[in-house]
Amino acid sequence: MTNPLGIEVRTFLSALAVGLTFYAYIPYLKGIASGKVQPHVFSWIIWGVTTCIVFFAQLVGKGGIGTIPIAISGFTTLLVALYAYQKRGEIKITKADWFFFLLALSSLPFWFYFSSPLAAVIVLSFADSLGFIPTIRKGYVLPHSEPLGFYLIFLFRNTLVILALAEWNLTTTLFPGSAGLACLVFVLVVKYRQNKI
Repeated sequence: MTNPLGIEVRTFLSALAVGLTFYAYIPYLKGIASGKVQPHVFSWIIWGVTTCIVFFAQLVGKGGIGTIPIAISGFTTLLVALYAYQKRGEIKITKADWFFFLLALSSLPFWFYFSSPLAAVIVLSFADSLGFIPTIRKGYVLPHSEPLGFYLIFLFRNTLVILALAEWNLTTTLFPGSAGLACLVFVLVVKYRQNKI
């Protein structure tokens, strides 16, 4: 379905989503530097890989200007993973973490085999959501180790991304929709734990 919003509105929404991406990452990186934030490095690697691949799939799916925040987010996410690793973030890697990572990489053969970016996006959205499990596990055990505002910003950012897409179809909307939902679930789980402690 073609987005009824004009290019000017979609450009503004896309720019706002990019701005929110940087707005969220700057304090997050400062939190890593100070040791207040200890991200699960492998989750961030999974999210970076999946987001970068989804960007290319969204381009094929005619996502237009709404794909730019996804591209920027993917590359920035990989930089966060590298920085977190250097600052000795949570680096305990389980067999499940490896499974999620390999699942994310398996999306490329799916895309090639089925000649459809949708097949890749389905696998990537699934892998990205599963990739949240190590972070949710860490957030449950250490509920003050992640800034909830960061995830709320990304929930709002993903909503803007969907609104900025030129075409609304499963290829373009599934990933930002599922990522936004995962952010919401994470916030609710961590908030519950914070209130219990």
